[in-house]
Amino acid sequence: MPSSAPLAPQLTVSLPTFAAEDPGGWSHLFARAKAADAAGVDRLICSDHVVFGERLDEYGKAETGGVEGGRQPTGPDGHWLDPLTTLSVIAGMTTRVRLRTQILLAALRRPVVLAKAASTLDVLSGGRLDLGVGVGWQREEYEAAGLAFEGRGRLLDHTLEVCQALWRERRASYSAPELSFEAIHQMPKPLQDGGVPIWIAGTIRSTTVRRIASFGSGWIPWGLDAADLTQSIPRLKDALAKEGANPDRLQVVGRLRIPAGQGTDGVLHALERVSAHVQAGVTDFVLDAAIPEGQGEAEEMLRGVVSAFRDVVGRPAA
Repeated sequence: MPSSAPLAPQLTVSLPTFAAEDPGGWSHLFARAKAADAAGVDRLICSDHVVFGERLDEYGKAETGGVEGGRQPTGPDGHWLDPLTTLSVIAGMTTRVRLRTQILLAALRRPVVLAKAASTLDVLSGGRLDLGVGVGWQREEYEAAGLAFEGRGRLLDHTLEVCQALWRERRASYSAPELSFEAIHQMPKPLQDGGVPIWIAGTIRSTTVRRIASFGSGWIPWGLDAADLTQSIPRLKDALAKEGANPDRLQVVGRLRIPAGQGTDGVLHALERVSAHVQAGVTDFVLDAAIPEGQGEAEEMLRGVVSAFRDVVGRPAA
């Protein structure tokens, strides 16, 4: 987390990359992406599931990585697009908006292949990629990949270690119980210094703190720690400082919820809470609002939110 100018608060929009049933096409996804790019939204994000088992109630259990009382948004036959493939398509139809996975189950991918795919997308997008990663909550995804669910934290660390070695070293070497190699070359490197930025998802615990200190540019809060960021962000920054990391450049995800049907008044009321969250350390506000499916209508709505957001946080118009 290098030091430079203060981090400017940014506005993020989620892409509709999953559906409970076959939506009959994904034109609404493309429309939202192009509208967000034109409207001045800072970042687009999309989620990840590779497969599903049938015990979806596990999502509601915090002890296995879910959200206490939470509910998985689709059944086991829900349609979920692969995030890196999706963001590759979106990169080709946008010009400036950044692209992030939220949350990629990175440990399910072979590290050397993930490093290549992410580097390629970063190069082709002009250096616009971020990887938001986490361990996940579903045992069946690891079992289907032939991996141990109990060891998923170490598998994630291993994956990130290999990726960063291949991104940063011209002649890469790596040695760990899982894998060893010497004198390996992988080009092209990501355009961004140090490789693709990594955002770590999780609650504040020793493994999450260490992972952010080792790899992270940002934190995606999870569970109870996402519910009260004014309390959790200072706790995390204190823990990072004790690990010897510089917490001043930590990016943190929060939410900007605009209730449906309240128009301009709803936007202004929601934005009243933004300044307090900026003071607490939130840098990336994910918009939680009803966005029209049509590209023109979505762009008009998002332009209004972007303009109001920038006024509140003191950013100049795009």
